[in-house]
Amino acid sequence: MIKCHFSRIIGDKKLKVAEVARDTGINKNTLHRLYNETATRIDLDMIETLCRYLDVNIGELLEIKEDN
Repeated sequence: MIKCHFSRIIGDKKLKVAEVARDTGINKNTLHRLYNETATRIDLDMIETLCRYLDVNIGELLEIKEDN
């Protein structure tokens, strides 16, 4: 299972999904799916854009967790 830390990261940086969408050009609904961890596919260009915008590494944004 892949855990997405997008919600924690933007919370720590005191950002809103709408701000990230406006600043990056990424669709707000796509960001909400990442925020709520309901996304089933992620475009690599979008991951790169988010990592650069949030100033994080891929490993800080996404993590592989063992299923229980």
